[in-house]
This record gives sequence, structure tokens and C-alpha cells, in this order.
Amino acid sequence: MIYLNMSETITDTATETAVTNPDVEHIMEILPALSPERIKEASSFIDYLADRERRHKIFVEETLAAEQRIQRGECLTFNTAEELMDAIVSFKDDNDD
Repeated sequence: MIYLNMSETITDTATETAVTNPDVEHIMEILPALSPERIKEASSFIDYLADRERRHKIFVEETLAAEQRIQRGECLTFNTAEELMDAIVSFKDDNDD
């Protein structure tokens, strides 16, 4: 019996997705043929991909939220970089007290 050293999240996702995704099912079939070292490498790479996916999802959510704030007029706008820098300096000065 081969024990996989995958995180619970990846294992759960793989198990749930394997039912509907032939690529995941194929990967699960290949894993028993790999050496423990290769399985560890695959696990690390899958962890990396899952982290990238999580970060991308957060980025998309934050970008969409920012676009909505802009549409509602909730964002500050500046005509020049100097106006922006003045606002930053003023904000720092006001909060230094």
C-alpha cells in the first residue's frame, strides 16, 4: 500500500473532482507506479498549483470589488502624481499625532 503525503485540501479536491474529471482520475491511477520520492515531488507541485489558484481567486475577487467601488464613485481620483503625493503626505501628517 502506498501512502500519499498530500494535504487534506488537495486530497479532498482530487477525490471530489476525480468523479467528474478524467484527468484527475488518470493522475490517481498513475500515482501508485511512482516512487515515494516522485510522489513527494508531485505532492509539492500540486500544493504549489493549489496555492497559485487560491492567490489568483483572491486577486480576481479584489479586482472585481475595486471595479465596483469605482463604478459607485467610492474611490479617490487625482489629476496628477503630485496631487496623489500631497494626499499621501497629508494623510501621514494627520496620523502621526
